[in-house]
Amino acid sequence: MSARTKARKRALDALYEADIKGDDPREILAATEDTLQAPLNPYTSELVDGVFENLDHIDDLISTYSQGWSIDRMPAVDRNIIRIGVFELIWNSEVPVGVAISEAVDLAKLLSTDESGSFVNGLLARISEVNERSGGIE
Repeated sequence: MSARTKARKRALDALYEADIKGDDPREILAATEDTLQAPLNPYTSELVDGVFENLDHIDDLISTYSQGWSIDRMPAVDRNIIRIGVFELIWNSEVPVGVAISEAVDLAKLLSTDESGSFVNGLLARISEVNERSGGIE
């Protein structure tokens, strides 16, 4: 497992926990770092900070492009995997589109329902397509 894949998984853990508890994911991540007594991969913090700072915009995009699914109806793990994927697609030009989508799909297949991989793939592909066509949907 690559360092960035591990960073995504750790970011997902913090975002998921924060989503369920209604807490700040940055505080959860800091507590995790204290517990581990080791520095986190900086990419983990970048993902958590990026999703947190752009959450309203990310959730608007998810709501706009998910067909037949309100964001509240999505399983919490899927919702947060998609949030990470959208952040990487829109705000992190260092991550190729295919990698962002593939990593999100792999997390969904590993951690969620049988249908989650295709749902995540379809939604992120649609957001990516619209972003590419419009020259950016920031």
